[in-house]
Amino acid sequence: MTFETRFALKYIRYFLQSDTAHAVHSPFVFSFIEEILHDKRTFYSFKAIEKIRQALLSDNHPIKITDMGAGSSLQKPAERRVCDIARSAAKSSKYCKLLFRLVNYFQPETILELGTSLGISAAYMASAHSNARLFTLEGSDTVAEIASETFQQLNLDHSQIIIGNFDDTLAPVLMQIPKLDMAFIDGNHRKEPTLRYFSQCLTKAHNDTILIFDDIHWTEDMEEAWETIKANSAVTLTIDLFFLGLVFLKKEFKEKQHFVLRY
Repeated sequence: MTFETRFALKYIRYFLQSDTAHAVHSPFVFSFIEEILHDKRTFYSFKAIEKIRQALLSDNHPIKITDMGAGSSLQKPAERRVCDIARSAAKSSKYCKLLFRLVNYFQPETILELGTSLGISAAYMASAHSNARLFTLEGSDTVAEIASETFQQLNLDHSQIIIGNFDDTLAPVLMQIPKLDMAFIDGNHRKEPTLRYFSQCLTKAHNDTILIFDDIHWTEDMEEAWETIKANSAVTLTIDLFFLGLVFLKKEFKEKQHFVLRY
């Protein structure tokens, strides 16, 4: 069975098992569904960011990259076209808009992203809260250069790109921030690094911190990481959207709650 077939079967199983708002009894999760997942408004920045995405999808020039993650089942070449990176590494419009709505709703003051890529997902998050500080980590300097151009075009001066291996850059970034309000952990889809980054982020997390994990069902390895995260004593509520997993640490939730929601 091919990777694509296995992944499609996972999605079908998720879809059949997932809940809608009518089946959810948690007031917090019901509000999450109605006010975030079901929010169909088009915000002011969507058009500008998607225009940049389309330009990147049309950019055929090659760049040399350093890939430190495990985001593909295929071996990545040292040189890739910008359009191929935009097609394979950038989050889809649907999930980028969800990231925007999460920031817009919860208003985090300090946002951390692991895996800048071309800057599309970071641009959505930064555009949702102009007073927030966004730190985004990228392993490849040539890819980060394009992301920087994306931020400049959108006047996202409150966003900062940190270049280097996450193992070297995450700890210094966490040391310089007083607290972590939201983190989007992408860019390295392997169990051990994912759990390590999760543990590091917990050192600056608080009751209202939201941790978002990308591609939690990508491989069995990532599914094991997701189960370990769910079982962590600091975690009180999780939401599985298949392509994204959301983690909440609110102590007012006295018993652990895990939801699989249709999105």
